Amino acid sequence: MIEALTVLAAEADAQRQWLDEHVVGTDELALDFDHAFRLADGFLAEGRIDHEAMACLRDIDALLAEMSCCGNEECWARDALSVDAGWQRARVLSRGLLVRLRGEWRLPLPEIVVVR
Repeated sequence: MIEALTVLAAEADAQRQWLDEHVVGTDELALDFDHAFRLADGFLAEGRIDHEAMACLRDIDALLAEMSCCGNEECWARDALSVDAGWQRARVLSRGLLVRLRGEWRLPLPEIVVVR
């Protein structure tokens, strides 16, 4: 979860560089979050996150789902990372949650293994 939030919280230039390094599309940002979000109920039950953090995760999930709706294809262009209001909102929410959970939002971007 922290790794997915870290990438969502990163500046647009850092996100683009991360995507290029791993040779993945912009949608990987949302896909990684979605995979992590599926574990959130368990984290809540285990006491690893609280209800306020869960609410923020749900807000991020809803935002990314809204961006994925038909007619929003422009959100997924690399340039949109810098100018799209949805990506900017995702950054604000992710940064706030990382500060709450880890005390800061500027964490090293994770390495991933892409299976093709």
